[in-house]
Amino acid sequence: MEIHSVQSCGHVRTVRDKGQLIEKEERDTRQEEMKNTRIYNSDTGFDDFSANYEDDFEDYEDDFEDDDKSGKERDAEENLSEIPFSRTSEIEEIRRAISAENDRICTSLPKKIENETKEPVMERQYPSVRNSYGGIFMDFQLANQRQSGRSMASKQKKRSSELLPLIDLDFSVSFSLLDLPPVNEYDMYIRNFGKMNTKQAYVQCNEDNLERDTQTEEVETLEKWTQHPGKSAIVSGGPTTNQDISVNGTPTPKIDSQRLTNFLRSACRVIAVLLEEDQVATEPRWQQRSRQTSLSISDSCFQLNTNQPFLHDRKVSCLHFSQVQRQTLLSVHGLPEKASVGLLNRKSIICVWNIWQPSSPQKVLICDSEVICCCFSPNKTTLVFAGTTDGSLLVWDLREDSRMRLQMMINGIDWTFRVPTFSTDGILLSVNHTSPILAVEPVSTSLYTDKNYGLLSLSYQEEMSGPPFQIASMDENGTLNMWVVIELRKVDLAGSQTDLGLVPGGKVKLVHSSTMELSNSLFPKDVHQRMPQTLTIKFLSSDPNHFIVGTNIGLVGHGTRNGLKVLPKLFRPQESRLRSISISAIDFFPFGKPLFLVGCSDGSIRLYQMTSEYPLMQWNDSTNGQPIIALQWALTRPAVFFVLDASSNIYIWDLLENDLLPVAKQTVPSENVVTMTLLGEPEKTNGLLGIVLAKESGQIDIQYVKKKWALPQPEECEKLHLVLLQSF
Repeated sequence: MEIHSVQSCGHVRTVRDKGQLIEKEERDTRQEEMKNTRIYNSDTGFDDFSANYEDDFEDYEDDFEDDDKSGKERDAEENLSEIPFSRTSEIEEIRRAISAENDRICTSLPKKIENETKEPVMERQYPSVRNSYGGIFMDFQLANQRQSGRSMASKQKKRSSELLPLIDLDFSVSFSLLDLPPVNEYDMYIRNFGKMNTKQAYVQCNEDNLERDTQTEEVETLEKWTQHPGKSAIVSGGPTTNQDISVNGTPTPKIDSQRLTNFLRSACRVIAVLLEEDQVATEPRWQQRSRQTSLSISDSCFQLNTNQPFLHDRKVSCLHFSQVQRQTLLSVHGLPEKASVGLLNRKSIICVWNIWQPSSPQKVLICDSEVICCCFSPNKTTLVFAGTTDGSLLVWDLREDSRMRLQMMINGIDWTFRVPTFSTDGILLSVNHTSPILAVEPVSTSLYTDKNYGLLSLSYQEEMSGPPFQIASMDENGTLNMWVVIELRKVDLAGSQTDLGLVPGGKVKLVHSSTMELSNSLFPKDVHQRMPQTLTIKFLSSDPNHFIVGTNIGLVGHGTRNGLKVLPKLFRPQESRLRSISISAIDFFPFGKPLFLVGCSDGSIRLYQMTSEYPLMQWNDSTNGQPIIALQWALTRPAVFFVLDASSNIYIWDLLENDLLPVAKQTVPSENVVTMTLLGEPEKTNGLLGIVLAKESGQIDIQYVKKKWALPQPEECEKLHLVLLQSF
């Protein structure tokens, strides 16, 4: 049995040939169906039907693929002419019906395709047509898809042809993704060599040779000698370095210039002292005068030669000894009483003395303003600090070359007058003092070891050549300024454009650290209403963070540099009533214990302990009511201290001998004593203790105290401690 199937748009029409088993009734049924579909037209006749059939069949043949035809289908097409007319007409009628149904189905194809899902193809069986020659396979679905694809392609092509004229590209912005200029050999070398802490130095041999560098290193050579056979133990020799060879080829001896300089400096000092002793033996005029001023409390005395032309008629206002080099003394000489025309007549003078060379000052310092107080640096005597009446803080560097300073010929002697290396007048800030500076004190603890006070900024640390320290300056309004002393590594001979207070060629300057208003921080409100005036300040040597301040109301304030609260905050007298008493002198105990002496303007003396608000001892009538000008502990004996009053009387107190009254009193004849200080060497046991007295005429005498008040006694500190416990 042969089966022929025809597919159209997913619907199957099947024509099966059953052969000899198809009966006549089935043929009648097919004829009735063809009549209902009106495929066969009896009016037109057979010729017309055949012609229409051939035309329609040719149209369908275009949609068929040649590859799908089998050999039997070709045989069926070739043998169509041999089929009887009755059979042929039936087949043609069936094809006509199938074509009509396909046309009807294709009209509704787009809607059906959207709703279709993948389902198995169902076969519909149609009555088969008896065909002894076989059938033809026709794929109507593929033909319909091809036709619809052509129509869609034509629509898209038409749409694209309409849109393409409307689409155009425009130029917006252009930029370069990579810009790599050419690099020459020198630039490439510099780029690879690096830029950190390097400098390029080159030698240009020719003017046109700009891209070549010449860097050569000298070859080190060294000449040695030898002999063979050796005649002695030394068979070879020669210099160890090229620097040891002289011009003529002979080895040069090694010279340590720094060691030689130090030796010459020390030797010159010894020779100068010996020359001074020779001058004393010849008894010069100024030395003979000093013998007449020997006091009963001293064994010997001598006088500094202040009989210099530039020191005439100048009153000494301040004396200060160095704590490092005990023989170095500062003396401040004010303006001359008689005004005269001259370069130095309008300037204050500070003289730096070596008491072993009293014939002349070692250095002479000058400034335009009147100096009130002065001091040395705490660790070395190379720096001098001074406070003036106009609120300026001045610094002199004694290491500067004298050729860069003012030099004058006076009475056949060349003198060098040094101007300040640095002045706070050049600091254009509000931190400067606006009133006279009454006290200048060194603070030995540096900022590197002072953990409670902070550190310097990084820019200043890079400029330092030595460890820094602090200087405290206090004016009469109670303003305390802390300054850091900076030593620069480099010296600018042209002067600094930023540090206006630094002299050209100077390398020492001051940097402001902090400011404290003592009147507000140290004294309570009830005291503050009376507007106390600060007069003097001292720092505790064992702990420089603590300081005490004397006022004009009889109270002593206690404070710290970092502003911490301390007890007691005030040191009061034994009587509770405050009087208009000025604290004129303060001195700390130099042997380690936290004790200090206070001298007042009413002639009273107080001995305080740092932990007690009221004094351990107080002497009210020790000077018969005369104001105390200077007061200081003996440097060699813990139980002895010296007092100077306004009537030029010197009092010696020995607490082990008498703790109620002074053990000695000495009146200085002929002239009033302006100020006093002590010199001594506590490190030695020779009992050398001297009193330096400055007189109104400018004369400076040094009196060596008798041994009984100068030589230390055994266990003197323990005995003093027992005396203080009994009095407490």
